[in-house]
Amino acid sequence: MQPPDAMSGRSETVRDALAAATATLRRAGIEDAGNDARRLLGAALGLSGAQVLASPETRLSTAQAATFAQLLGRRTAREPVSRILGEREFYGRTFKLSPATLDPRPDSETLIEVALGLVGEAGLRAAPLRILDVGTGTGCLLTSLLCELPNATGLGTDISEAALQTASDNARRLGVADRAAWRVADALDGLDGPFDIVVCNPPYIRTSVIADLDPEVRDFDPRAALDGGSDGLDMYRRMVPRLAALVPSGWVLFEVGYDQAGAVADLLASATGSRNSPRLSLHRDVAGMTRCVAYRSRA
Repeated sequence: MQPPDAMSGRSETVRDALAAATATLRRAGIEDAGNDARRLLGAALGLSGAQVLASPETRLSTAQAATFAQLLGRRTAREPVSRILGEREFYGRTFKLSPATLDPRPDSETLIEVALGLVGEAGLRAAPLRILDVGTGTGCLLTSLLCELPNATGLGTDISEAALQTASDNARRLGVADRAAWRVADALDGLDGPFDIVVCNPPYIRTSVIADLDPEVRDFDPRAALDGGSDGLDMYRRMVPRLAALVPSGWVLFEVGYDQAGAVADLLASATGSRNSPRLSLHRDVAGMTRCVAYRSRA
C-alpha cells in the first residue's frame, strides 16, 4: 500500500491497491492471491468482491488504506481470510468463526448432501427427526441440516464451551435456535438417544503430520479439532461401539480423511456386523475423494 502522494494529495486507486496486494500475497506463497486480495480490500472498503472489481478508479482514503494494510499483513503471516473476516460460507450460509472452532471446509458439505439424500430417499424430509452433531464447532453441520429439514430438532456437542457459544450464536442468526440445543460433551460421553441421524467431523489428522500442515490450518485451527492420534482413528474407535444404542434406527455419517474411508468402514462393520452390507456406504466429495462413510442402523 502506498500513502497519498504528498504533492498531489491523491491516494491509491482500487486497481493499483489490488495489483500491489496480489503481488505481495504471491511473494508470501499464497496460492489464491488475487481472490484473497479482493476479499480483504472489499472488507477494508465495505464492498463485495464484485463491487471492488467494478470500482477500479475509486481512491482509498487514508483510513481505508491503513485498514487494508493491516488486513494484508495478517494474511501474509498466513492467517486465513476466513479467520481475518471472522466468517466462512458453508452450504450457502454464512457462519461466524471463533478461535475455539474449526474453520469449516467445503469437504464437510459432503455430509450435508449425503444426509439429505438418504433422508429424502426414505421420504422423511418432513419428519420430526432428531439429529446429533458430535464435535459441532461452529454448528455448521447441525444448523445446516436444521435449515434444510424444517421439522427436525438437534443437539450439538463439543468439549469447548466457547465453541458451543459460537454454534448457538450461528443457530440464532440463521433462525433455528428454537430447534437446537447445545451441550458440553467429549465424544458420546453422557449422551442418551435415540437419535435418527448422527453426523460427526471428528479430529482425524495423524499426530505425526500436524507439524507439516499448511500454516493456515496448523497455526489457527484448534489442535483438539485436528489431532486424531497416531493413525487418526482415535475418535472413531471411541464412538463406534456406542452408536447402536444411540441410533437404533437411522443413519450415522462420519467425515473421514482422504485415505481413511476403508478403515472407518471396517470399524463400523466389525461393530455392527454389517460387513459387505448395503447399509454401509462410501461417498465422494466434489473433488472425487471419498470423504464420508455412512451407515444405516436399520433398513
